Amino acid sequence: MAASRFGPTSRYEATETATLVRPDGTEVPYLRRRILPQPEAFETVQEHRVMQGERPDTVAADAFGDAELYWRLCDANVVIRPDELTALPGKRIRVTLPATVPGGRRA
Repeated sequence: MAASRFGPTSRYEATETATLVRPDGTEVPYLRRRILPQPEAFETVQEHRVMQGERPDTVAADAFGDAELYWRLCDANVVIRPDELTALPGKRIRVTLPATVPGGRRA
């Protein structure tokens, strides 16, 4: 596994990298699959009601203090495309602790 080229807040930071060697010897680096955590792995700390015109990055900025953490909202709410989070005004989305927080789930 090669060292991560992603920052500590990137969804890919812990994703392994690998290298494909083509028949001509050319090496092509790539990311291995990122396995999404199960929704049960997250502890909900609050819910956010989506307002008309909101975007996933602004919700993340308000919730986490970092707009680039929108992917945490995606993981916790089981959506692939970030715009699915805020497509429906009035929808409630979960704001959670990271899945990697030990003991995050209630016993």
